[in-house]
Amino acid sequence: MTAPWDGDRTIRPGDPRRTGAPPLATSDTVHHCPFDFAEGLEFDPTLRRLMTEEPVARVTLSYGEGTAWLVTRYEDVRLVTTDRRFSRAAVAGRNFPRMTPAPIVQSESINLLDPPASSRLRRLVAQAFTAPRVEAMRPAIQRIVDGLLDEMADHGPPADLVAHLSSRLPLTTICEVLDIPEDDRPELRRRAMAMMATGAATKEAAIQAKAELRAYFKELTQVRRASPGEDLISHLATARDGEERLGPDELAVMAMVLMMTGHDTSTYQLSNITYTLLTHPEQLAKLRARPERLPDALEELLRFIPFRKGVGIPRIALEDVRIGDVTIRAGDTVHVSYLAANRDPARFPNPDELDLDRSPAPHMTFGWGVHHCIGAPLAVMELRLAIGTLLARFPGLRLAVPAERVRWNDESIWRYPYELPVAW
Repeated sequence: MTAPWDGDRTIRPGDPRRTGAPPLATSDTVHHCPFDFAEGLEFDPTLRRLMTEEPVARVTLSYGEGTAWLVTRYEDVRLVTTDRRFSRAAVAGRNFPRMTPAPIVQSESINLLDPPASSRLRRLVAQAFTAPRVEAMRPAIQRIVDGLLDEMADHGPPADLVAHLSSRLPLTTICEVLDIPEDDRPELRRRAMAMMATGAATKEAAIQAKAELRAYFKELTQVRRASPGEDLISHLATARDGEERLGPDELAVMAMVLMMTGHDTSTYQLSNITYTLLTHPEQLAKLRARPERLPDALEELLRFIPFRKGVGIPRIALEDVRIGDVTIRAGDTVHVSYLAANRDPARFPNPDELDLDRSPAPHMTFGWGVHHCIGAPLAVMELRLAIGTLLARFPGLRLAVPAERVRWNDESIWRYPYELPVAW
């Protein structure tokens, strides 16, 4: 069902009709949302129109069966992600609406558990991410950063920041933390990327990559449990909460998830943050003048940058729940958009402006509630060390090509440049 655009026909600057996409329909419309927008780091116009005109909307995605609700307002997203009337566990076994041909999430993953089952796993895994343990990783991460930037300096300008830093630091760091053999890392990276592809023709490759990764980590975790060392997998294998410990499948899946998520966010955000700073010279000047503001500046950059597309793992309503003007029925699938929540004007004044002087406020880039990313402190440390060192080492850092010539990924759920040529 399609309805005409109501009201004033004047198209003003910033009006979603300027995007060329069809106008939104009435509230009973089911919107098809491929979430395939990939023009740099511009905000997805379809998502913007939904969050503006129909913040609780019924949608279909490119894969999966049936419809889902899409919730976009900050407070509504917080409700869905914290209210136990919405269940991640109930997603298991469903062919739910999604962005990828095959589901990415593992059936035993902590991401498909509800409290108290998820609480048990989080308590065990959190033992490997305590503040002292993360802080103890700082010298090693700094050495990796320094070494990579030494190589970039020796290469000389122009240099590709993706090849020299973004694609190497997070993967090297998480693999060092997990003690994954260096020769295995390129193939693990290839398989992880295959799982994130959105094209219909990639389904079999994604399924195969998922099975291969699972088999690899099952074997690796068995070895670490039998002969633990000082690495993160060994800490997970020996972690106990009373008499509880991770089972064999739980341990293998958790190690696999840590490898994938431990480099994804940081890899893409290193490039995205650098690109954003270099294309916002006034904001970059503020940061250069007050480098001690980097921690708060990074929080604003993480809020502002739409580093992925669309949505992730949904939830299932266990009973009827009223959100705004909409009643979500028991059994309905519900997606939330952290991207939209990060741009909610009710939470962030002038949300479409990058403002490094903005007062810090909790964003949702690492999720919310019981499924907030456990490894977020490690990712933030990597970003602080990498961006801080990069700006200090290369005070004249700039793009080596016009911004419009930067090529952006359009093949997966992530948004990032394939290359980022820089000079100094």
